[in-house]
Amino acid sequence: MSEEPRMGLFRRKPKDPNKKPGRLAQMRQVYELSAKHNKATPWLLAAAILGCTLIGLLIGLLIGGTTAIFTTILGFMVGLLLGMFMLGRFAETAAFAQMDGQPGAFGAVLNTARRGYLMDEKPIAVDPKSRDLVFRSTGRAGVVLLSEGPKGRSAKLLAKEKKRHERILPNVPVHTFQGGKEEGQLAMKQVVPAVQKLPRKLNRAEVLAVRNRLAALGTQGTRPPIPKGIDPNKARPNHKAMRGR
Repeated sequence: MSEEPRMGLFRRKPKDPNKKPGRLAQMRQVYELSAKHNKATPWLLAAAILGCTLIGLLIGLLIGGTTAIFTTILGFMVGLLLGMFMLGRFAETAAFAQMDGQPGAFGAVLNTARRGYLMDEKPIAVDPKSRDLVFRSTGRAGVVLLSEGPKGRSAKLLAKEKKRHERILPNVPVHTFQGGKEEGQLAMKQVVPAVQKLPRKLNRAEVLAVRNRLAALGTQGTRPPIPKGIDPNKARPNHKAMRGR
């Protein structure tokens, strides 16, 4: 009997390119991204964990007895949580820096506002000449329109889209923001906080009804996709994975 069929049983299966990486792999990617952008990342994380652990130890020694064991463990856990929070911030900053200057970068940032918001994957309006963009997200606050491009030029496209949406949705709030580096525009890191501060006016059923109504609006011009790469939302560390759950 030929040996080739037997050997085939022990061959490694080819990796599926569409398979999502595991939690540990995701955490490693987050750390590598942060360390590449900020060389001090490992030292800052170590300082946070060791610092909290030492504080816990000192508190336990001051109290006396066997309390030092528990306070040291508690300090270590607090340091670990602090390190995860810091790593998330570092990764977010690195992701924004990686996307900076790419067409659709502000759309990728707006897509991270997931607390009750549903965003269109592609721009709803594109200026065919200047390539300025307008992105849309719908949530409890109403409709959010975010432009990308120079302040004076993109303002016209943004105002046009706001008027168009107000005509279709007369009783729904339509909020507009400009993304960019000029005065009066929102930087990438300011987009999500600005959206999440908006007052809530709609319930879940109304949000879905608005989404269905917006499906009839269509889009204006050619729609380039949001740039691929690191999603700031995915760049945040998985807390369950860090705890080993």
